[in-house]
Amino acid sequence: MIRFEHVTFTYDEAAAPVLVDVDLTVDEGELCVVVGRTGVGKSTLLRLVNGLVPHFSGGRLEGSVRVAGRSTADHHPRDLADLVGFVVQDPGAGFVAGTVEEELAYSMESLGIGAQTMRRRVEETMDLLGLAGLRERPLLTLSGGEQQRVAIGAALSAHPRVLVLDEPTSALDPGAADEVLAALHRLVHDLGITVVLAEHRLERIVQYADRVLLLPGPGLPPRLGAPGPTLAGTAVAPPVVELAELAGWDAPPVSVRDARRRAAPLRDHLAGTAPDAPPPPAGPPMLEARGLVVRHGPVTAVDRVDLSVAAGERVAVMGRNGAGKSSLLWALQGSGRRDAGTVVVGGHDPATLAPPARRALVGLVPQDPGDLLYLESVAAECAQADRESGVDPGTTRALLDRLVPDLGDGAHPRDLSEGQRLGLVLAVTLSSAPPVLLLDEPTRGLDRPTKAALAATLADVSRRRVVVLSTHDVEFVAAVATRVVVLAEGEMVADGPCAEIVTGSPVFAPQVAKVLAPLPYLTVAQVRAQLTAEVAR
Repeated sequence: MIRFEHVTFTYDEAAAPVLVDVDLTVDEGELCVVVGRTGVGKSTLLRLVNGLVPHFSGGRLEGSVRVAGRSTADHHPRDLADLVGFVVQDPGAGFVAGTVEEELAYSMESLGIGAQTMRRRVEETMDLLGLAGLRERPLLTLSGGEQQRVAIGAALSAHPRVLVLDEPTSALDPGAADEVLAALHRLVHDLGITVVLAEHRLERIVQYADRVLLLPGPGLPPRLGAPGPTLAGTAVAPPVVELAELAGWDAPPVSVRDARRRAAPLRDHLAGTAPDAPPPPAGPPMLEARGLVVRHGPVTAVDRVDLSVAAGERVAVMGRNGAGKSSLLWALQGSGRRDAGTVVVGGHDPATLAPPARRALVGLVPQDPGDLLYLESVAAECAQADRESGVDPGTTRALLDRLVPDLGDGAHPRDLSEGQRLGLVLAVTLSSAPPVLLLDEPTRGLDRPTKAALAATLADVSRRRVVVLSTHDVEFVAAVATRVVVLAEGEMVADGPCAEIVTGSPVFAPQVAKVLAPLPYLTVAQVRAQLTAEVAR
């Protein structure tokens, strides 16, 4: 269905190609997951399938890409729209209509499909993706999972034979992600559609994959094969594969079910042990909020939330899309809406301070980190952050190197991948060392090694300050959080130690906790530390 023949692609003015000698075939009715480190060319490869690269990106393409026999070099994306459906990382950014039904019909109108056929296909798509109940809903009122399903439906309504998706679950809570993945699984198995997608949160998707395409890095040929063997030994392997390697299992499983079936000897070996618990917080609260209320029109986004956090705590705020996580962080930071309640940091209410003083007291990294970048190069952003923070030259660059190594000084922030851009904003924010650090979905677009580096950085900086982060990334929470707060419709419904909250929920439990339950282990690192300690004794 999709054929790459010795494809090498180089962007204009780039020093080296982003893809080198890609030679592979993706079969009809196959679900292929594209994986690799941040910035290795995953999004470029996806955009080669429907012709966005090179027709809109520019650059030099060597070799050929064919979809059902059509060359993407000779056909523009509009000429491939009946064959390839494309779903971008942020589905809301691609919507052009007002309601769900109108959005599903738009792509067919663009192709000149007749009204009777269009109506029938809209109804079929709604039934296929469970959208009938949302028919008249304005798109802006939908949850993240609902928006993603509408975006998939809009791409499918033209009856393409190939569906391409760029990080379809990166902004979704676990429940919404499961809805989307179930829909994709059905498309592949019931309709024979070829699905190619890129995703960093492999623990969610890899069990559904027929094959995995691994992009190892610049100058190295890609590897296409079965998920377990292809991912084994790589830096991007999901926890279940990493646990299998640690336990010495052959043919690493990629699902929790298969791993649990093989984990009985490991569970027996670890019985009666437990990972070290984080030390309890000491000293008075550095961040204290009482009775916070945030309303957006008729919707109460934050409903009488109390939160007290001491130095050394890393608090993860979790909950469904729309639960009020972002509204809570902005209210704590002081520049967001607050209809009632108080916030105190270092004796001050951040909302009463001028912006520079507020940023020095409470740093916030938003969901769209690009909003904080305004200079022409990575080097300029780092140098400006050093000056504004009053730190030694090179401080921000050193933080960036920990998070995203080998990012060129001359690169323009708008040309960076989502993960690279987030790493830059995190480095800029961390350089000022605010006593309270707030992060809104900080792992979106980050690969596992970068998330591990971020977790280590947050563990280091939180010794002297407070870290509060909102996230859907349960694996990151397991690795970094000391405490978890759960919101539902603006209300705080749970607040306690990380291990207690995440293992008590089948939705928020990380893979290792599911494989080794009822043992209290959350991460592969905890299991490795226990086994290493036994050897040392």
